[in-house]
Amino acid sequence: MVKIMIMSKSKFMIMILFMLLITIKIIAQKSEFRVIENKAFKVGEVLTFDVKYGFVTAGVAEFSIPKITKLAGRETYNVVFKVNSVPAFDPFYKVRDRYETYIDVEGIFPWRFEQHIREGGYSRDFSAFFDQRKGKAKTSEGQYDIPKYVNDIVSAFYLARTFDYSKLKKGDKINLQNFYKDKVYPLDVVFHGKEQITVAAGTFDCIILEPLAKEGGLFKSEGTMLLWVTDDDIKMPVKVKTKVIIGSIDAELTKYSGLAGELKAKKSGN
Repeated sequence: MVKIMIMSKSKFMIMILFMLLITIKIIAQKSEFRVIENKAFKVGEVLTFDVKYGFVTAGVAEFSIPKITKLAGRETYNVVFKVNSVPAFDPFYKVRDRYETYIDVEGIFPWRFEQHIREGGYSRDFSAFFDQRKGKAKTSEGQYDIPKYVNDIVSAFYLARTFDYSKLKKGDKINLQNFYKDKVYPLDVVFHGKEQITVAAGTFDCIILEPLAKEGGLFKSEGTMLLWVTDDDIKMPVKVKTKVIIGSIDAELTKYSGLAGELKAKKSGN
């Protein structure tokens, strides 16, 4: 009888120890990376834009988050960004661009990035796996050192949507780091104040942001690109203005669905 009780007690202690080890492992996994509160976006969000050059609608752009994907043992948002020229514009300059990034659900940083460009006679395919544990970017062109939480060009935009801009003054900057091709570049998000604008999707109170790289990458000089995002928790992009050699290319929101919460910046009646 005593022997049975001792064996039962031993099994009980082993079970307790096993449960304790599992708990410690779970806590360690959760504290491995940062946690960022995200009220801005969720799975199911779809944002559609008309892309215009002057008064001509040249294409349609779409941001979407179709699903959650498990990657590197972590849950990630599978974010897709597509730009297609409209059929009437195809004979002049056909565009079929597609970008995908896989953004950590808890930490809002990328694990994988894909770029598939088809513009006129030019094509480019590029992919990168961001090993955020080892500090390496493993691309289709080589392997490179990266700092923890480095961004790609799409994930940086989604991270910027989670920031609180309420206490910023005009000209204030938020500093990020962006991996592009084979290097890491400083990327500033410059706050340019607030403005109410009207597009096909309605009238919105917006904040104006400018992504600005200090060297190389996509945004080399001031004024290259301006973003208008809603002045609320969602920070939904409403308009993008990109300067080109002659004039500018504007992307304006036409429709949206699957938002993470109430769109408080939209004016009633619109």
